[in-house]
Amino acid sequence: MDHIRGIQHDAVSAWFEAHVPDVALPLTFELIAGGHSNLTFKATGADGQSYVLRRPPLYQVLATAHDMGREHKIIDALENTDVPVPQAFGLCNDEAVNERPFYVMDFVDGLVVRNQNQAEALAPEVRKAASKSIAETLARIHAVDVDQVGLGDLGRKEDYIARQLRRWLRQFEESKTQDRPEIQAVHDHLVARIPEQGKAGIVHGDYRLDNCMLGDDGQVVAVLDWELCTLGDRNADVAQLLVYWAEPGDPESALDSPPTATPGFASRAEMLDLYLEASGRDLDDFEFYMAFGYWKLACILEGVYSRYVGGAMGDKAPPQGAASFAARVDALTEMATHAAEQVA
Repeated sequence: MDHIRGIQHDAVSAWFEAHVPDVALPLTFELIAGGHSNLTFKATGADGQSYVLRRPPLYQVLATAHDMGREHKIIDALENTDVPVPQAFGLCNDEAVNERPFYVMDFVDGLVVRNQNQAEALAPEVRKAASKSIAETLARIHAVDVDQVGLGDLGRKEDYIARQLRRWLRQFEESKTQDRPEIQAVHDHLVARIPEQGKAGIVHGDYRLDNCMLGDDGQVVAVLDWELCTLGDRNADVAQLLVYWAEPGDPESALDSPPTATPGFASRAEMLDLYLEASGRDLDDFEFYMAFGYWKLACILEGVYSRYVGGAMGDKAPPQGAASFAARVDALTEMATHAAEQVA
């Protein structure tokens, strides 16, 4: 049996046998490409049935990050809503099984569009449909009544932006590879200008095209990567989507090979309009949320870069090399600075 870093094969297989109905042993595991934080494995049974196992990085785990219990709780709670998520099979908190907690969910068959080559393989009408479905699915996430589905205790509902600014500055300081005084400067500028928060709802925290799985028609069949999800200011989610949503001709981007820069996807302005139409919400002070989105992503990618340099991301290296993260942190820090200057 091939050794896969991050999987204790025999113990994990025994857990599957005890918790996953009708699983057919032996299982084979493979690390799925993509994802810059938690490790995602595909487990395939002897009968060809596939599952997904999520676990934290191998090491360099920050105290508040990579909470498998939260991810599992969110997916399990959303299963009976109109938000498309995989079926959750169970959570293992016994670190004797696999050194870290993990959870298992159904493997959803679909397409994750991570780069321009994959985007170009889609028909233009599928790109258009995907844009609309991405915006409408985010509106459905934001419409969930968190108390009704059992997520009312997922986190504090108030002061979301203030808490996020504290959290990501702290994690940036804990994982930074170099000093970036601009990160502190943007943080301080935003702290003094936080808009009043409206009604709290689910905030995915990392909602973008390649964290959604698409069907052949471009419709979202599963929303993935809930590790940053909490309760709070939903406007931050919309801005984060647009921070990632590159347009043709953009000089720089949050992603190495941004799929949405391929012609046929909606523009950022169109995505915002699609969301507003689907949600029926008004988004005030949106310049603030865009500045926060650029700043937060710069902090996150600095941590990702640090983990790749430290070897915490398993056997997979980023396709463009770890140094590409440093360049994107530079670009995002510059974009955050420029956007913050527009916030009076």
